[in-house]
Amino acid sequence: MLDSLKNIFPLNGGKPNPFNEIINTLNRQEKLKDESEAFLWKAYQFGESAHIGQKRRSGEPYFNHCSAVGNILASWGLDENTIIAGLLHDTVEDTDISLENISEEFNQEIADLIEGVTKLSGIKFYSRQHKQAENFMKMFLSVAKDIRVIIIKFADRLHNMKTLEHLPLIKQRRIANETKDVYAPLAHRLGMNKLKSDYEDLIFKTVKPKVYKKLLKKVKSSKADREKFLNIFIQPIVEKLENDSISYRILKRTKHYSSIQGKIIARGKPFEEIMDIMAIRVIVTNLEDCYTILGYIHGLYTPLQARFKDFISTPKKNGYRSLHTTVFGKNGRIVEIQIRTEEMDKTAEIGIAAHWAYKEGQGKNKKSTKSLDKHISWLRELVEVLQDEDRNEDPKEFLQLLKIDLFEQEIFIFSPKGDVYQLKENSTPVDFAFEVHTEVGMHCIGAKINGKIVPLNTKLKNGDSIEIITSESKNPSYAWLKFVQTIKAKTNIKKWVNKEQNNQSISLGKEILEKTLRRLKKKKLLKEIIKSPQLLGVNSIDQVYIGVSNGSLMVRDIIEKYTPHEVETKQIDDKPSFTQRFLEKARGNAKGVNVDGISNTLMNFGKCCNPIPGEEIIGYITRGRGVTIHRNSCKNLPVLDGEDRFIDVDWNVSKKQHFLVPLKVIGEDRKHFLNNITAEFSNQNINISSIDAKSEDGMATINLVIEVRDRRQLARIRNKIRNVKGLIYLERV
Repeated sequence: MLDSLKNIFPLNGGKPNPFNEIINTLNRQEKLKDESEAFLWKAYQFGESAHIGQKRRSGEPYFNHCSAVGNILASWGLDENTIIAGLLHDTVEDTDISLENISEEFNQEIADLIEGVTKLSGIKFYSRQHKQAENFMKMFLSVAKDIRVIIIKFADRLHNMKTLEHLPLIKQRRIANETKDVYAPLAHRLGMNKLKSDYEDLIFKTVKPKVYKKLLKKVKSSKADREKFLNIFIQPIVEKLENDSISYRILKRTKHYSSIQGKIIARGKPFEEIMDIMAIRVIVTNLEDCYTILGYIHGLYTPLQARFKDFISTPKKNGYRSLHTTVFGKNGRIVEIQIRTEEMDKTAEIGIAAHWAYKEGQGKNKKSTKSLDKHISWLRELVEVLQDEDRNEDPKEFLQLLKIDLFEQEIFIFSPKGDVYQLKENSTPVDFAFEVHTEVGMHCIGAKINGKIVPLNTKLKNGDSIEIITSESKNPSYAWLKFVQTIKAKTNIKKWVNKEQNNQSISLGKEILEKTLRRLKKKKLLKEIIKSPQLLGVNSIDQVYIGVSNGSLMVRDIIEKYTPHEVETKQIDDKPSFTQRFLEKARGNAKGVNVDGISNTLMNFGKCCNPIPGEEIIGYITRGRGVTIHRNSCKNLPVLDGEDRFIDVDWNVSKKQHFLVPLKVIGEDRKHFLNNITAEFSNQNINISSIDAKSEDGMATINLVIEVRDRRQLARIRNKIRNVKGLIYLERV
């Protein structure tokens, strides 16, 4: 009630207190010019008038929310146009004001920002998962245009989270979970650490209110003890700083409630036994003082070496820079310490928003575009993925990749020249190769970590020095998808694999169609098919060839489509082509499998796992392609599509039947290595159907296709090969 009266009877120059708060916030950063204040006042009046009569669920004027958003943006140091867009962010969606009105009254940049926020407001995340993934895509495409759009949305969401108590409980939970899945991790990746922590505390308060209140009570009751301890802890540090005339600020704080609760759960201990909930931050004026103070602290207190991190020499991807150390204080109590400059502190608190820090009479971006791109390079890569022509093929998969990328842990890797690269935890040499350049990744054949040749699926560790070995003749392998971690690597590998598979399908389909038409003496019909593939419901002749190769288009049906006036009585020659015969042999002719309840079914073996007799298998009904046989353990089983498309299958093979299995062997390039490998196959009476061996940079790579009866025989020969001297890597391709 008092706040409402203050708004009606303002105390400062006839302007309402919410507006004065925005101006005071900006003036604390830099003195505003009169024309800038007038421009902001015009926007405030415009928005207030547009929302006149509208109320929030709490009963307060709706524009109170808009002015709160403007004040949050001002506290983050955003530029004039962004603050005005925050004040007016709901005018187009909730009033009769149009974007044209905004552009005429203010400027086109403000109108563009409001348009971006309006589009994001239309995105609803908790629909079906397919739609949810597509909404993520739309969101990032919008962000790519101007990242300030998402910063305005951040401020909007923060104020909404602070005022959730007026909404129904189910809606509170939905908004809180959406904030947890989308806004909090994205704020973290954009370097807005305080915002991320605020989000997480508000989520905790909403989702688990009883636990939150209980923890809040415990934190408050122990506040006096923590204050006393920290005052004693920092006293010798302060004395040292003042003796050396170092300018400083020290902030004492307790960790955020959500962080404390996370430690309680992770360690299975009560609040009273969680030692590391206290932290101090030392802020200085220059970089050299950061390392000087670190030396002081390590001289005064015993550090935990495993907890020391230097994010100044190796900043995080989001631009975060600081020294982190953890030490033992009195009675073994643990204290975390952050040391940084004023500029680093500002970037750490508001992250990417620091690039638009308010400046009188200047453009929207105080810092260079190059600096901005450096801190959000991961976002640029995501946008490249989104803008790829194949981006809509599997939105669910993109959603999973996106979530992984948002929550990733980082490691730092060195190139042979000493350049530092940031990668996701558990990244491999292939991920590093694609990080260096797409072409390096595409032609990667091997790697040396710290001077030693290693398999391509080796997990990299912090501080590793890595050299990539390339070959122009080398192309990505489908098997790489089993271990690569980064979106960039996965996207490029899949794009190449899909292209290769399409090319093979086109070639096979073309051969089948042409030879069948030739046998039926209807070769002229091919010209009509090439000219008008639309009769078959596709847009190009390549799609016809693909349909023929995978069985979704039958040659008889194609002929009937183009010659409806003819009654075909002659049986189509079912004699397989050379290519068909080869594929049938490679896949065991699919006659060694019984399919429960289905006869005369088009069957093929999954290329991803190459099942052989003795292994547990399952059938998956693929639309237009019959039944695909996979190993039960195959990671590429489409398990999200529902159980109704899976079918029981079992082996039915004779003892004389053999299956082709491709193997890849990598080892030291030494004399007799190839001979030792092939001798093992001879000893086990296993025929080698084909072999290809090459040597490069001290490493031998052997690709074989062998004929085995079943899983046991394959297991035996693999165990024998593993004992060959100099073997580095053995893989079933």
